[in-house]
Amino acid sequence: MTDPGKVRSTVPVALDCRAPNDELLLVEWLNALIYEMAVRSMLFGEYTVAVDEGVLRATAWGETVEPARHEPAVEIKGATMTALRIMPVAGGWRAQCVVDV
Repeated sequence: MTDPGKVRSTVPVALDCRAPNDELLLVEWLNALIYEMAVRSMLFGEYTVAVDEGVLRATAWGETVEPARHEPAVEIKGATMTALRIMPVAGGWRAQCVVDV
């Protein structure tokens, strides 16, 4: 979408999502972020996330899009279940899915 280094993390937006498993919770969270970006005309650059038994509570920090400064390249339409995986890796976790643009 844009260079993350160009996004100022000044405005917090709270997000709550629920799903029966971690993979679907990832899709729900990404789609909640995409929705907030669209309706608020914002970009996000910093996040705090807590997951507990199918409930994700997060805060995304960002700012209103400034086309001249952010130079947005694409608009993401939604997260899909294509290649959806969450797996442990050395030192943490890897989460992936394909997004529609």
